[in-house]
Amino acid sequence: MSNHLDSGAVLVIAEQLDPTADLVVDELAARKLPMMRFDMGDFPQHMSLTAEHAVAPWAGILADEHRTVRLEEVRAVYYRRPRLPQVAETLTEPHRSWAADQALAGLLGTLYALPITWVNRPDVDGIASHKPGQLPLAAACGLRTPRTLITTDPEAARAWCKTIDGPVVCKPLMGGPLNYPDGRRNRVLTNLIDPADIDDTVALTAHLFQEWIPKQHEVRLTVVGTRMFAAEIHTNSDIGRIDWRGDYDSLQYKPCSAPEPVRQGVLGWLRHFGLNFGAFDFAVTPTGEWVMFECNPSGQWSWIQGKTGLPIAEAIADLLVGGTT
Repeated sequence: MSNHLDSGAVLVIAEQLDPTADLVVDELAARKLPMMRFDMGDFPQHMSLTAEHAVAPWAGILADEHRTVRLEEVRAVYYRRPRLPQVAETLTEPHRSWAADQALAGLLGTLYALPITWVNRPDVDGIASHKPGQLPLAAACGLRTPRTLITTDPEAARAWCKTIDGPVVCKPLMGGPLNYPDGRRNRVLTNLIDPADIDDTVALTAHLFQEWIPKQHEVRLTVVGTRMFAAEIHTNSDIGRIDWRGDYDSLQYKPCSAPEPVRQGVLGWLRHFGLNFGAFDFAVTPTGEWVMFECNPSGQWSWIQGKTGLPIAEAIADLLVGGTT
């Protein structure tokens, strides 16, 4: 028999085997806050939705095999990389894809219409995650950004590199590994390049070239609401100095504070998109200037909390509950 959740429930939408989401669930449980955790991949086969619009945005029930929650009593959603809805395999194409799209639109569309807090709405997250839009906004918010070129033209790439008085890197425009047919997955890292090596393969897809920023160290700045959790990232590895994601074993972490102009800049950046969470990557130059590379609106944070003790999960839970930001 399902258990009804009392007023003010939080929805945690994530895969069931997600240690990062577990940290948020633990914090919410410690506050004895009603919550419902589910993976969208269980909808609609193992979950049901009934939503009616009259005067309020939507009223009704979201239920799985163990619990139910009234839509009008939801206060917040923590959304973290769930699966997409999985419809019955008895459906054949094109009806199966059509039905999966209907399920996604029905579930997320209904939740979007509720006047609640999100960390973060996936539609907004998707828009904010694109680097071509991130850098101009960061500059407009007063943050220093690297000189950058996006091109499919090899000649334009070589000519631009000549204008940079120093080394140049090439990096992916978006995250995600290379997935090989045999199941192998390789992360695509930032690489220092020799402009003389730029060839016609640049024309095969969009490439991002960027000036190399000399640095003392890098900083992962995790922002939850208006609370900031900054950690210096140090390495003595050649690979790690170019891209710290390439050599996690070499990294050392130290909590730090963001300068006030950086604080104001990232808050303005997040306000522009309507985001409540962002994981920003900065380099700190030898003169102490912070240079923003990018922001991942759904970035990983649990390893930073584990290495530094910064209370990120607690801050997320506070935001979902409606406490201080």
